[in-house]
Amino acid sequence: MPELGAHTAPAPGKFLHNLMEKKDFEAWLDNISITFLSLTDLQKNETLDHLISLSGAVQLRHLSNNLEILLKRDFLKLLPLELSFYLLKWLDPHTLLTCCLVSKQWNKVISACTEVWQTACKNLGWQIDDSVQDPLHWKKVYLKAILRMKQLKDHEAFETSSLIGHSARVYALYYRDGLLCTGSDDLSAKLWDVSTGQCIYGIQTHTCATVKFDEQKLVTGSFDNTVACWEWSSGAKTQHFRGHTGAVFSVDYNDELDVLVSGSADFTVKVWALSTGTCLNTLTGHTEWVTKVVLQKCKVKSLMHSPGDYILLSADKYEIKIWPIGREINCKCLKTLSVSEDRSISLQPRLHFDGKYIVCSSALGLYQWDFASYDIVRVIKTSDFSNVSLLGFGEIFALLFDNRYLYIMDVRTEELISRWPLPEYRKSKRGSSFLAGEMSWLNGLNGQNDTGLVFATSMPDHSIHLVLWKEHG
Repeated sequence: MPELGAHTAPAPGKFLHNLMEKKDFEAWLDNISITFLSLTDLQKNETLDHLISLSGAVQLRHLSNNLEILLKRDFLKLLPLELSFYLLKWLDPHTLLTCCLVSKQWNKVISACTEVWQTACKNLGWQIDDSVQDPLHWKKVYLKAILRMKQLKDHEAFETSSLIGHSARVYALYYRDGLLCTGSDDLSAKLWDVSTGQCIYGIQTHTCATVKFDEQKLVTGSFDNTVACWEWSSGAKTQHFRGHTGAVFSVDYNDELDVLVSGSADFTVKVWALSTGTCLNTLTGHTEWVTKVVLQKCKVKSLMHSPGDYILLSADKYEIKIWPIGREINCKCLKTLSVSEDRSISLQPRLHFDGKYIVCSSALGLYQWDFASYDIVRVIKTSDFSNVSLLGFGEIFALLFDNRYLYIMDVRTEELISRWPLPEYRKSKRGSSFLAGEMSWLNGLNGQNDTGLVFATSMPDHSIHLVLWKEHG
């Protein structure tokens, strides 16, 4: 007997027998493979079923392990990242969010697909900041955006509150930077902090038909046919502008130009020196009450103006007039805009001008003029626009309202995407007793600008009804 642990060589005949078996097996396997490839799909399936029925546990386990490798290939893991991103762009955001649940690897790749999430955010009306470098940032923004848009659709994006303090009707409102000014028939004007509801200043004035303010002063147009300038801190009247023969319905001013403009029921627009109260010019041509004046820098070039020029717009019931701002006497109107030559269609007493476009609502819909050419570039109509008025207009959204609801329109699709019920507010043909609050979100939401005041209007009980953005859930 050989010693324990000694190596025993196989018999030469047995080694040759095993080697021949392998060669015979390989030849057999080749023949079977050729035959198998010539079969139909149905015959191949029957062959596999027969082989599986003959297999034992070892073979079935082997089959199971190899099928998982062959069938469950993770293409996102195997593909180059750029190609994965290209494929993902063809999926909608909802499907992508579902795909994020497949595995940690899928979630990591899909979350880092910046272009996909930026496009999804843009489609929802969200602003895109290309300077953000974090590749995971935009999926988080999309999740926040989809929540806010759902709140708008479900009428859950806003909340309301009231300001109480006046003892007579409130006829004039003006908003800027979180502060709301109210002018009342109780011969007072008040400045409110919208976030807290607290009255910061209250000063004695004349009857206010319109107001505008900054940190130091308040300018009021009155039913007594005058304009006055007041100092917030002391309540003192610092300037009085006399010359109109009808109520003053709208004022605007610019400290840099030292100019104040006013529109009146006497059908005229007056241009004043803000610091001295001297009347510099009286602009004539309107044949109805001038209910709105806007002093704004032009942002486009045309034959009549250049970017940076200050332009004056004045509006009455049927026309919008465009004037140059200068101190020359007998200033000529640059252009008169209207929606009907025969004055059969009247304009709503709201006017939006951003330096590039003029937008105004009428019984036929929203009219948008290109300020460079003065051509009508767009008319947005809804099923019942005769009672809808414009509050604000932006690149993405428009804010509208009627007797019952506040509306948000996506101006890209011209669809109303949200509405909010309004109480029975005080009506005003001149549009002075209601206004829009923060306006930057009309050019696209960004997760920070959907805060603060959305809409304010005076109520029959002399209070102010506020509609505010609700904080994100």
